[in-house]
Amino acid sequence: MSIKQISVFLENRPGTLHKMTSVLAEHSVDMRAMSLAETKDFGIARIIVDDVIEATNVLKEADFVASITPVLAYEIPDEPGGLNKILGCFTDTRVNVEYMYAFLGGKEKNHACMIFRVADTKTAEAALAGKGLKSMTQEDIQSI
Repeated sequence: MSIKQISVFLENRPGTLHKMTSVLAEHSVDMRAMSLAETKDFGIARIIVDDVIEATNVLKEADFVASITPVLAYEIPDEPGGLNKILGCFTDTRVNVEYMYAFLGGKEKNHACMIFRVADTKTAEAALAGKGLKSMTQEDIQSI
């Protein structure tokens, strides 16, 4: 099961990222994870939040371009080889990872939460379920 990530287009200039996080803070939106990719002129902030709808609405009201993207979230052991196990499943089933990022603080102690954007979500989920791995839900993210 996928969760929802918000992708926010940002101009690459001083203060833009701060403005985005200020809007979220003013509306009590709690960010669980964030990744920032940039080029010379713009960037894309990818964020996982406790309330996707509220966050998307307040960002748009503040004139940010924001969209919701489905991504996979998995808790993996925070130990050597934890990530390698999942990536091996993707390789075995020929699923391409478009991007990924991590954050600590999952429900299980000593685990990291990995966010994956993959080309084929259904195949990826089936492969990981076949290895006994369970995806995180939007409710899991909200309760962290």
